[in-house]
Amino acid sequence: MCPWAEHRRRHIRPRTIPVKIVELPIVEQLVGLHSVVITVGGGGIPVVENGPGDYEGVAAVIDKDRASAKLALDLNADMLVILTAVEKVSINFNKPDQQDLDRMTIAEAREYIQQGHFAPGSMLPKVESCISFVENTTGGTALITSLDKAREALQGKTGTLLVKE
Repeated sequence: MCPWAEHRRRHIRPRTIPVKIVELPIVEQLVGLHSVVITVGGGGIPVVENGPGDYEGVAAVIDKDRASAKLALDLNADMLVILTAVEKVSINFNKPDQQDLDRMTIAEAREYIQQGHFAPGSMLPKVESCISFVENTTGGTALITSLDKAREALQGKTGTLLVKE
């Protein structure tokens, strides 16, 4: 191995599920002031709490979709919207029999997961995050669509809506 190659190796870090949003009180204040809040981008900075207010960074990756679902739950949001590269969630993605989904129930989403329809580093964490959000809210829904179709999706014209039943 070349002497410089060692530092170029990628370190694989597990994607961790967020337990707590440290800045939640500040986010709640900003939301209460009707501010547009951009947070948990890239999942946030992973830390462990050594004691009250004493945080230490750790070598991990926080999944951005799961962090978004956690934040939406903590804020008692009515809807979780996950923006991605595609207009709708699909089964048999990039195959001749690809089927775009307008709507999924939690049960259907779980069945599609079990059948292996969603790629682990791509659509799977998005769908799992939506399941978590919808399951843990009363009447909450989740929407997955692309940024350029977000307006139409919020109007019910496109995107994939995930509902309890």
